Amino acid sequence: MTSKLDQLRSMTTVVADTGDIEAVARLKPVDCTTNPTIVLKALGTEMFADVFKEAITWGKAKGGAELTKLVPGRVSTEVDADLSFNTEASIDKAHKIIAGYKERGIEKDRILIKLASTWEGIRAAEVLQKEGIDCNLTLLFSKAQAIACAEAKVFLISPFVGRILDWYKKSTGEDYTSETDPGVVSVREIYNYYKANGINTIVMGASFRNVGEIEALAGCDRLTISPALLEELEKATGDLPRRLSSSETTADPLVSLDEKAFRWALNEDAMATEKLAEGIRGFAKDLGTLRVQVGKALAA
Repeated sequence: MTSKLDQLRSMTTVVADTGDIEAVARLKPVDCTTNPTIVLKALGTEMFADVFKEAITWGKAKGGAELTKLVPGRVSTEVDADLSFNTEASIDKAHKIIAGYKERGIEKDRILIKLASTWEGIRAAEVLQKEGIDCNLTLLFSKAQAIACAEAKVFLISPFVGRILDWYKKSTGEDYTSETDPGVVSVREIYNYYKANGINTIVMGASFRNVGEIEALAGCDRLTISPALLEELEKATGDLPRRLSSSETTADPLVSLDEKAFRWALNEDAMATEKLAEGIRGFAKDLGTLRVQVGKALAA
């Protein structure tokens, strides 16, 4: 019988949410996403250790190109989290990332620049998109963020599912099914809003806690999934019905948000405000740890 992973692949582009090169080679996703936390975790793997040594050697002579050799599509690479509230610095860093890849023979059409879904990050993405540099807006927890990204003509958004569930479980003390899961409900609402209003920005659900959340979003444009959950889906059989379809959507009419309206809407959403701030702090902390490790290796 066809695995649930193969069934999912027939209706959704499956992306690996990892920096584990061995896992990517084994699971063969179309795209791959990374962030400082994922890369820090991957440094503990034997295969990544060899790539890290190679990158340090390359750095001394004048790094993450290895993943582009293993996936046919895009690799998302994140702008420093501590630049999340600085539009110009984010644009400059994105240019440096693209230049670094180009030095290693990798063109910009293989890369997605990841930016936090702050007002400043969205404005940076708007500029980069006009320059032909596609962006992935991450740490997205609310419809207001999704609306602003659509207006900026962002290539792709990554609405987080599991982190939304985490907040609601802690806040309410309740358990949720895959149908009532607030993270699943949020992604469905954003997907329906985009499709009903003819918005081309890709919706890529992210940050999953269990396969039930993934199955509940079958049919979404893309889903970025950890190796552990990909393997669970690969072993599972049974019917996996399509849950989202661009031809069967109804949603609110198109909305426009200026900076004032965006900040107010985000402020009114305690979950989105708290999880966005928490996510930026976490990525910045792990980026700091990475910088220390790389600095020591370069000095050695």
